[in-house]
Amino acid sequence: MASEYTVNHINVNDIHPCYEIDNVSYILKGTPSTICVLLFIFLGSLSVVTICGDLLVIFSITYFKQLHTATNSLILSLAVADLLIGVLVFPFNMAFSFSSCLYYENVFYKVRESFDITLSTASILNLCCISIDRYYAVCQPLNYRTKINVNVVAVMIVVSWSVSVIVAIGFPNPASNYEKCEENCFIDVLLETILAPIFPFYLPVIIMLCIYLKIFLVAQRQARSIQNTTCQSTKSGATASKMQRKATKTLAIVMGVFLMCWTPLFLCFTFQILNHVSVFVPLFESFIWLSLSNSMLNPFIYAFFYSWLRSAFRMIISGKIFQGDFTNTKLL
Repeated sequence: MASEYTVNHINVNDIHPCYEIDNVSYILKGTPSTICVLLFIFLGSLSVVTICGDLLVIFSITYFKQLHTATNSLILSLAVADLLIGVLVFPFNMAFSFSSCLYYENVFYKVRESFDITLSTASILNLCCISIDRYYAVCQPLNYRTKINVNVVAVMIVVSWSVSVIVAIGFPNPASNYEKCEENCFIDVLLETILAPIFPFYLPVIIMLCIYLKIFLVAQRQARSIQNTTCQSTKSGATASKMQRKATKTLAIVMGVFLMCWTPLFLCFTFQILNHVSVFVPLFESFIWLSLSNSMLNPFIYAFFYSWLRSAFRMIISGKIFQGDFTNTKLL
C-alpha cells in the first residue's frame, strides 16, 4: 500500500527520474523526460485495464440471474474493491508519483492514504473470504449449502470492509509517528509497527496458504479415490489425473500471483519500519505499483476460472445483451 511510504531519510541520490533536486526540496521537472511519459502511459493503461476488467465482472454478476448466488457475492465484493482501486487509488498514486506532492503530508496525501489502505485491505480480505468459500466447496461439499449461505456471505463482506476501514483509521504511518513520539509513546508505535502489516497482509496470507494447501491435498485425495473406484479404467484414470493437474495449476496461479504482487512491498515495508532506514525511492514505488497490479489481475484469475463467467464476458463484449433480454440465459 502506497500509504505506508515514508521519506524521512531520503538520500539525494535516490531521486525519482521525474524529479530534480532544488536545495532541500524535490520538484517535478519542467519538461517530463521520455521515461516519465512512458511510465505515465503504462500506469494509465493499468488503471484502464483494471477498471474494464472489474466492470465486466460486476455487470456480469448483477445482470445474469444465474449468477445471483451467495458465492458470487464475494466475487462481486472483490470486484467492487478492485474497481475502486482502479478509479481512485491508481490516479491518486499517479499524481503522487509524478508530482512533488509525494513528499508532503497535506490533505491530498491523507485522502490518498485513506483510500489506499482501505481499498487495498478490502481487496486482500475479500480474497481471503473467497478462499474460505472454496474450502467448504471442496473439503465439505455436503455441508457447503448450510455453511456458506446468504447471511454468512453478507457477514463476511461486512466484516471485510469494516476491518479495512478500521485498519485505515487505526494504523497511520508508523514511521512518521516514531519520529514524533520518540520514547514517549513507545507502546503505540510498537503496536502500529507490528500490527500495521499483520492485519492487511501477513494474517490473510497465512490463512489463505493453509486453506489452499488443505484444498490441494483434498483434491488430490478425491482424484485418487475416483481413480481407484473405477478399477483403474484408462479413461477415468486420465480424468483423475486431469483433475489433479487442474487443482495444482489453479492453486499455484491463485497464490503465486497474489504473493508475487504483494510480498515484495510488505517485506520492504517491514524491513523499513523495523530498522528505521530509507529505501531506494524508485524501488519502493515499483513495489507499490506491483501490489496494485493485483487488482488488475484478479478479474482474470478468479473470473476466468469459471466457464459461465467467461460466457457472460463474451456476451457483453460482443454486444449480444443489447439485442434483447438475456437475464435468464443459461450460461455454460
